[in-house]
This record gives sequence, structure tokens and C-alpha cells, in this order.
Amino acid sequence: MTVVPVYNMVLVPEANIYLKSDNYKNVTGRNPEVGERVILIAMKEYKTRDELTDQDFFPIGVSGEITEVNTANNYLVIRTKDRRNIDEVTVYPDHSLELTVTRRPDTDDLDPEEAKKHLEALKREMIQATAGEQWAGAVRTYVAQINSLNEAAAMMSPWVVESPEDKFKLLETDSKKERMDLEEKMIYENVEINRVNTEARNAQEEDYQKLYREQAIKKQMDYLQKELDDMHPEDVTDLQKFQKKIEESGMNPDARKEADKVLNRLKQEGQNSQESGMLYDYLDFVTSLSWKKEQAKEIDLDAARKILDEDHYGLKKVKDRIIQQIAVMNLKKEQSGSILLFVGAPGTGKTSIGKSIAKALGREYVRVSLGGVRDEADIRGHRRTYIGAMPGRIMDGIEKSGVSNPVMVLDEVDKLGQSYNGDPASALLEVLDPEQNNTFTDHYMNVPYDLSDVFFICTANTVETIPEPLLNRMEVIQFQGYTPSEKFQIAREHLIPKSLKAVGLKKEDIELTDQALTDVIDKYTLEAGVRGLKKRMDTIGRVAAVEHVKNPDKHIVVDSNNLRDFLDARPMTRNKVRDEAKPGVITGLAWTQVGGTILYIETLFTKGSGKVTITGQLGDVMKESAEIAISLVKSLYPDKAKLFEKNDLHIHVPDGSTPKDGPSAGITLTTALSSLVTGKPVTPHVAMTGEVSLQGGVNPIGGLPEKLMAAQRAGVTKVFIPKENVEDLRDVAQEVKDALEIVPVEKVTDVLTALNLTDDAKESKKEK
Repeated sequence: MTVVPVYNMVLVPEANIYLKSDNYKNVTGRNPEVGERVILIAMKEYKTRDELTDQDFFPIGVSGEITEVNTANNYLVIRTKDRRNIDEVTVYPDHSLELTVTRRPDTDDLDPEEAKKHLEALKREMIQATAGEQWAGAVRTYVAQINSLNEAAAMMSPWVVESPEDKFKLLETDSKKERMDLEEKMIYENVEINRVNTEARNAQEEDYQKLYREQAIKKQMDYLQKELDDMHPEDVTDLQKFQKKIEESGMNPDARKEADKVLNRLKQEGQNSQESGMLYDYLDFVTSLSWKKEQAKEIDLDAARKILDEDHYGLKKVKDRIIQQIAVMNLKKEQSGSILLFVGAPGTGKTSIGKSIAKALGREYVRVSLGGVRDEADIRGHRRTYIGAMPGRIMDGIEKSGVSNPVMVLDEVDKLGQSYNGDPASALLEVLDPEQNNTFTDHYMNVPYDLSDVFFICTANTVETIPEPLLNRMEVIQFQGYTPSEKFQIAREHLIPKSLKAVGLKKEDIELTDQALTDVIDKYTLEAGVRGLKKRMDTIGRVAAVEHVKNPDKHIVVDSNNLRDFLDARPMTRNKVRDEAKPGVITGLAWTQVGGTILYIETLFTKGSGKVTITGQLGDVMKESAEIAISLVKSLYPDKAKLFEKNDLHIHVPDGSTPKDGPSAGITLTTALSSLVTGKPVTPHVAMTGEVSLQGGVNPIGGLPEKLMAAQRAGVTKVFIPKENVEDLRDVAQEVKDALEIVPVEKVTDVLTALNLTDDAKESKKEK
């Protein structure tokens, strides 16, 4: 008998087993022949003929005979007979097999009538389970030929999901009744599995058919809609416009995914739903943004410098820094360099120079005002879950510019506030950090946007109120106040032509004399910038327009004699130095957010018991400076110490309605007290600035250019400054330095000696 190893098949007696002819030859080494007697043995796991050993088989097999060999279709049929115990397996070197077997009889405990009923029921179930399948007719014909449950189990062999061990149990069972029960259970389970798979497959195919049909219909609709759009472009729907914009926008993957999601939702919701307005606004906003990276342009530095010079007079240091940044951008072909923070008094050109920078770079310009902003959502935007949600001011500015690389001026960053709605200054950290702003996420958009190509410029009147983490991300560039001669040139070159154009006058219609313009600057404006000067020029232009309408042929001349008629205002009261010198009164210099100014430190002894009164709305720093000055004067003039014990001291800084603070009044307070205790007056034409220490040293201060400019305007002729501030004189206009005698000092005694206030101190030391 030929030994035929098989794997994962249902082997039962008295059934037809189907095998491929090629497989038969591979495992036996011979071609099949009708009438050949064989014995089928089951392998525990699949192995090739070359790999088989005597331990690879189950201990029971089944004998049979080849009843059909179909060469055309490459299969053969083996009719099994009875079961055989495999007592011994021998595997020869040529990979042939030899078995020692004994017959294994069945226990005939099956009622033929009962078996027949079970078989008929099973055949009906098999036919019913395959109803509707393409092969249902063939199955019905084949099932009709089944004469026993053994044949049914063998026929189901290729489709059953049981393991080889479970299949072997059918062959191992001696009882025919038990075998029938196992076969029934196996066949019914697999028929049910087949039914479930068929139903699932049919349902899936039905879904696929619906999906294919839907896609086909949509494609047809898109094609027809495109035809209509080409014929009537004015009738294209908003949804189609959004779809086209999204496809052409160049969005990053996250943004494209979110936009498609919102568009699909708008399609499903319909334009009459409650959320359609919000969805529409969102799509309108994100598709209006420029998502594509702008190509770097080559910038002509000479042309850029020319534009800056044409638009703004002076500001050499500022222009040089801007040109440096442009040069770096030219070399790197990308946005580079620090975030610039322009700091200076109002009207000094901080905001307007941003527009000139945009023109020089050939970029779009957008201005974002941050003054008074207290809500973090103004920077990051509102989440779309809120009613009336809007994007933040940064992304709104990007959308208005229409490009991804505008010059964006963030105005008044020093006036950001805080509230329970968050800290907008902290929200700006991500915007202005070059390491983070390439993935800036606005809450309204909910997707990252690249801000790294934006040229950010910030403006402020002072850095005192800007949080340190935000200030560290920016490079501070000081805008000094303008000198009278600079204001004169700015008025001639820029302000007057703009004012005349605004009222419709031509240059030849009106003449403003040089002296009249000088008087406007000196007597009708009091500022470091030119904003007030512009208002005066506008006023002259409007009055001149009235005169021109009344008498078109009249040539209007504005000079010193009729200037007040055109301005309709009194000359402003300026802080001019006094003519009279009194003991205890010294001229000081101070810095404010609108520029420099002079102030007087007034001191006075009155009968009392040593009480000290300080007035003038001084801050804590200036109060501490006053205490240091008192101690210092007591040490310098020990014989005058009784004056402080027997009298009350009153220190006053006039203009009490204006708050004053800062570390620069120490030298002035000390000199005023020295003048008071010595009884020697100091000329008001001498001013000073600097902080003092208890050791008598003069410490450096800030805002020197503005203070010296204020001294010049007020008529001061001599100024004492800390020696460590000498380097700051490079930033002071030459005409200011020419008008003042500037004396650097290291110690308080240097000032007192120069003002002839140390004689008493020396005499006091000798007496002591």
C-alpha cells in the first residue's frame, strides 16, 4: 500500500477524499493510478517530504483506494474504507515511508434511520446556507450525491476552521454515533460561519456599491458643475469657491485637514443651520490667508537708504541699524535678525518709519495697535466654541496684508495690560520668538501658521512697563527727540507739503517765512517729537484755505507779525530758567515719556524740631534720594548739622500734579541742600543730573540726550553730568553740545567746588 501523508484534512472512513495529483506525486514520489491501494495518514504540522520524521504523524490513519484520476483538472479521488492504527513509522533515506498498521474496527451503535434523518436535515441546511451564491446550483447537485455524514464531513474539509487536532478527533472516535455527533457539530458550525461571512460580504459589497455609486454621481455632478461654471462663472457657489481656494492655497497638512473637515461639515449642515455662519466665516478667513512662502527678493541697499532718507529726516543711528538688518537678509535670503523695538517720545517717527521699511523692502505694511489690550484672546484669538469668536490681531493683520511676510508694526507694546482674561504680553512671547513663531497657533484657526517670515517691529514710549521676558526678545533702539533745527527741516520737507496737500493748496499759494516757522517751533510747541508741530501746520493750512477761498488772487504770507492770527492760540508757557538765583533752589533735569524737561528742586528751613517734609508727588526712588542727600550734606557740613535739628526741612519739586520718580535727582537734591545750608545761591542757568551714593560718588543715569536737549531749550548754559555718561554724548546732537558747557563729574564735591559751595565745608573741618 502506498503511504500518502496529508495535512489539515478531515479523514473519516467510507468517504471520498479529493487530492491534487501534483501533491500526490510530491508526497509519494509516484504518479497516481486508478485501483491503487493507499493508506492516508495525517501530519501534526505541515512539512515537506524531505523534512518528515517518524514523530510527525497522528497514530491513526485510514485505508482507501484511488477511484478516479482526472489528469485534465489535476485531481484524484480516494475512496476511504476502514481505520488503521499506526503502530510504527519508518522513514528511509530516500524519504519513502513504511508503516506497521493494524485494523481499528468501529463500534456500530448508530441507528440507520436516525442517521438518515440527521443527514437529510444537514443537507437542507447546507443547501439553504448557500442559496443566492453563484455556485448554489453546483452545491445542490453535489449535496444530493452525499450518502452519509462521513461524506459530508469529508466534502466540507477544505472550508472547516477547526485545528488538525480537532479534525483528528473524528478519526479517533470509535463510536459511529459519537462520530456523527462530532461531524454534525463541526458541519453546522462551519455552515453558520460561512453564512455570517456571506452576509458580511454581501453587506460590505452593498456598501461598496453605494459608495461607488455615490462617488460616480459626485464625479458626474462635479463634471457637470464645472461645465456650468465655465459657461456662467458668475454663478459659482461659495462652497465650490472654498473648495478651489483650499486646493490652491498651499496650506500645510494640518491646516488642509482642518479646512476640509470644516468644508465637509458645512456641506452636511447646509447653509440654513445654526452653525453655518461660523463655519462660513472660518473658511472665508483661512482661505484668505497667504499660506505660500514668499520668495526672498534682492534688495538694493542704496535704494533702501534713499527711501528712508526721503521719508524721515535725521535718525541716522536708527537708519544704520535698519540697513544692517536688510543687508543680513540679503545675504541669508530669509528673514533674519532681532525683533526691533523702537523706544522714544511720541511724534519721533517710530510708527511711520515702519511704513518706510516696508517700502524699502518691497513688502506689504500692516499696523497692529496693542495699546490698552488686556485680553490674551486679542493676541491668540478666541476659540470657535464661543459665540462671536474672532482671530487674534496678529493673524487678522496677516489676513489684511494678503501675504505671509509683511512688515508688521506692533504699536504701543508698553501699554499692554493684564486682567482676569489673561496676560497678552505673555502671549506675545511666542509671536516674537524666532524659535517658536514658525508654528504659531491662533486659537480661532486651531492650526499652526508660520510667522517666521514676518518682519516684526515694536514701538513703545518707555521700556519700564514692558515685562522682562518680552523685552529680552527684542533689541531696543532709542529714538531721540528732535532739535529745533531738525524740526525746522522736517517741517519744510515733510509737514508743510502734506498740510497744504490736505487742504487743497499749492506751494505758490502761501508763504511761511523762516522766522514764523522758527517761532512756531519755539513758542507754540513743547515736545520732543513733531506731532504737535504737525497740528500747528495743519491749522495754518486750514486758515490759509479760508483766506484763499475768499480771495483766490491774494498771495498769503505768514510771518511773525500775523502768526498768532493763523494759529488762533497763545504762545505756550515753556520751562525757561529763572533770572533770579536764590539759596536752596537748583535747576535739575528729568526724563519723561514725552522727552526731557527741566525741574527745580526747592528747599526751605522753617522753625521746628527737625521734621522733614517732601512734596511734589515724588516716587519712592526720589524720596530715597532725598534722604541720602540729607545724610550726605550733614556729613559734608558737620557744623551746619544743628540747622537740621532746630528747623523743619521742606523739600519741594514744583508742578505737584505730575508724578516724578527715577534715580537721577540725587546730585540736584544734594546741591540744593548745600546751597541752603551755606546760604549761597546758584545761578539757574546751571543744571545737573546724576544719582549720588552715601560715599559721595555720582552714579550714571539714563535719558541723557533728551535731558540735554531740554536744557538747551530752557536756556541752560552749563550742565553737570556723571563721568560714566560721557560715552552717551555720542548720541547727542552737535548743535546741542555746541550750545552747552557739559562738565563730567565723579564726586559730589566736584560739583560743590565748581559752584563755590565747599568753603564752609572746609572751614568746618578745620574747626573740628
